Amino acid sequence: MNKLSFYITTAFLMVLSVSIQAADLIKGKEKSVACVACHGQEGISPSPVWPNLAGQHADYLSKQLYEFKQGANGNRNNSIMYGISLTLSDDDISDLSAYYASLDNAIGTTSDKYLTLGQNIYRGGNMEYKIQACIACHGPAGKGNGPAKIPSLSGQHADYLYSQLKNFQSGIRSNDPNKMMRNIVHRMTDEELKAVSDYIQGLY
Repeated sequence: MNKLSFYITTAFLMVLSVSIQAADLIKGKEKSVACVACHGQEGISPSPVWPNLAGQHADYLSKQLYEFKQGANGNRNNSIMYGISLTLSDDDISDLSAYYASLDNAIGTTSDKYLTLGQNIYRGGNMEYKIQACIACHGPAGKGNGPAKIPSLSGQHADYLYSQLKNFQSGIRSNDPNKMMRNIVHRMTDEELKAVSDYIQGLY
């Protein structure tokens, strides 16, 4: 390893170390009490319409909370999360995000009805309509990419995934960089959206 590579690697590790130390998992767990009603005791939601947070990348969770804080002026407007996010400090967001990221994600199942279609879309997309394969960004097991703020989808509720894909499709949600998700889902049928959502629910 040359000196430049060594210094770059060392600097990266120092920044990563500071970031991890800055977030307090114990405080994050304490603060998560206010989130339990919708997101469950261990970050696994009791309702399929609300997202599982367990195992989600900390950077992605933080990004979403800051975007919720913008309310109607932002790209992810949700009246419930807007009110909640306004009460959170930067430290609260950091601690909560780190806590949920430290938990084991949910393990779901895929129904036989949607297995083939969902798998084909997730792994291969649809080249006829220029629909990019989900696997390209979210990975073979749906784990996403933390540094790139690409969310983990593994084990996420199918109902929640479907609702978010529909939000991207309608433009209600527009916090995807370079319209990445919106450019994909606007070409998809409702059946395709349901199938890929159900397939992702069973990824692990």
